[in-house]
Amino acid sequence: MDLKGKKIAILATHGFEQSELEVPRDRLKKAGANVDVISLAAGEIKGWDMKDWGRPVKVDKTLDQVSASDYDAIVLPGGQINPDLLRAEPKALKFIKEIFDAKKVVAAVCHAPWLLIETGIAKGRRMTSYKSIKTDVMNAGAKWEDSQVVTDQGVITSRNPGDLEAFSTKIIEEVKEGRHTQRSAA
Repeated sequence: MDLKGKKIAILATHGFEQSELEVPRDRLKKAGANVDVISLAAGEIKGWDMKDWGRPVKVDKTLDQVSASDYDAIVLPGGQINPDLLRAEPKALKFIKEIFDAKKVVAAVCHAPWLLIETGIAKGRRMTSYKSIKTDVMNAGAKWEDSQVVTDQGVITSRNPGDLEAFSTKIIEEVKEGRHTQRSAA
């Protein structure tokens, strides 16, 4: 088990793209990590599965119950609804930024780079995203690339559900490497 003893946060709320939460969660657990689904409120959050509402996922902890020091990495699933709701939540942004500032792995897929824009993490970084937010990413000062996975000093981004295997593999690799002490702010 590559990630035995590692703790990973998946931050999401209603409207997350179903596969973008479930595939990384399952791959990380299979690699031995302890994975918590964290949300704004207790209970369940409902996914979006391509064109309609998907399955609910159990929330393990709320933002009020966690600290950035509890985790080795954070995974941010996309979907249009989920990151749009989260980027309006100061507690969610603070949690993401604290994990980043602690030089831990931050991974965002699809529309989740909106959260990296909102926290200021995107500026000056090489990134990718879902094609419809390419201009948003570039306007935030990032260097956008059309690649399955783009990694810049422990900040991992991917484009869409078709990239999830490569995305998950890269998260495992980066978490194994540990903190990115050479990471610089833009």
